[in-house]
Amino acid sequence: MRRYARTLVAVALAATVAAGTAGWASGSAQVAVSGPPPGSASWRADEVRGRALPDPASATPAQVAAFFAALSPEQQQALVVRHPSVTGNLDGVPLELRYRANALALKANTDPRYRSLAEPGRRIIAFDPRGRGLVAEVFGDLRTARHVGVVVPGSDIDAGTFDRDGDPYGTPAGMAVSLRDATGPDTAVIAWAGYTTPVGVGWDAATGKLAEVGADRLARFADGLAADGLVAPAVFCHSYGSVVCGLAAHRLHVADLVVLGSPGMRAGSVGALSTTARVWAAKDPTDWIDDVPNIEFAGLGHGTDPTDPGFGARRVPAREAVGHTGYFAPGTDSLRAFAAIATGDFAGAGIVTEGALR
Repeated sequence: MRRYARTLVAVALAATVAAGTAGWASGSAQVAVSGPPPGSASWRADEVRGRALPDPASATPAQVAAFFAALSPEQQQALVVRHPSVTGNLDGVPLELRYRANALALKANTDPRYRSLAEPGRRIIAFDPRGRGLVAEVFGDLRTARHVGVVVPGSDIDAGTFDRDGDPYGTPAGMAVSLRDATGPDTAVIAWAGYTTPVGVGWDAATGKLAEVGADRLARFADGLAADGLVAPAVFCHSYGSVVCGLAAHRLHVADLVVLGSPGMRAGSVGALSTTARVWAAKDPTDWIDDVPNIEFAGLGHGTDPTDPGFGARRVPAREAVGHTGYFAPGTDSLRAFAAIATGDFAGAGIVTEGALR
C-alpha cells in the first residue's frame, strides 16, 4: 500500500511539471546569491604598491593565496581594513585575516539579525549580508586541527536562523558544535551556510536551481581551505544540502562525503557522482524525508535515495536518531558514527570502510 501511495505521489508530481501548474507552491521562490562578494568594485580599483589586486570574480583560491603570501603582514592588514567584505569572503585569503575582516564587517552592519554573529570570540570565516544572509563559522582551531568537518545545511537556513535555541540540531551551528563535542579538541568543524537555501517545501526545494549555485560556492570554499594549507575536510550534508553536495561531489577533494536525511543527490549511484570520496548515507526510521518520492522528472525531484542499497553508499546507523533533525543529537548512534568518520577512527565506532553498514 505504501509503495502504491508513493507511486501515485510521484505520478502526480510528474503531471504537475508536465502541465506547468503551480504545484509545490507552499514555499517562496528565492534568488540565489552568486558572484563576487560585496565591495568588489572598490577592491578592483585598489592596488598594493602598483600591483593590481586579484579579481574576486575570476582569480582561483590558489591565486588568491599566492597573492597574499607575497604581501607583508602590514599590507595584508591594510587590505582587511580597507576591504573587509571582500577579504572576509574571498576564498584563498588566510583564515586569520578572514576572521578579522568579518568581525569588522559585522561590527559595521546595523541589521539586528546579525547582532549575535558580531559577539567577541566568534570565528566567522564568511559573512555576506546579501539576500537572507550567508555565513560560515569555525568551531575549534582550524589552523592546528588534525581533522576537519564541514556541515552543509538544508532548507530554511540563513544568517538569521544559523543558530537558535529551538531545534538546535537542525541548525548548522548546533550540528557543528555537537560534532566537535563528540570528536574532541583535535577536530575543528565549520558550519557552512554559504548558499541561498530554499524556504519551505516549494518549487525551490523540489528542483536543483539553488543547489547548482550552492555547489559552485561549496567547491570554491573547499578549494580555499586547501589553498590555505588546511586539512581536507569530511563533509556532512543535511537534507537539501545533500543535493548541493551531490552536484559538487566531482569537484570536492575530500576523503568522506556524508549525507543525512537526503531527498537525493541528483545521481543514480555513487559511481555517477564521479568522486573519489567515500560516500556515506544515513536516514532514521522516523524521518519524514522517507515520504518524499525519489524521482527526477523534468527537473523536479532529486533522484535515488542514497540509503537505497543499489545506490552504493556506505550506510550509517541511525536507529537512535529521531525525526529529520535528530542526527546530531548527543548520544545517538548516528552522531557516534559521524565522529568516527570525521576522525578516521572507524574501528573505534565499529564502522567498516568496505561495503554498506546494515
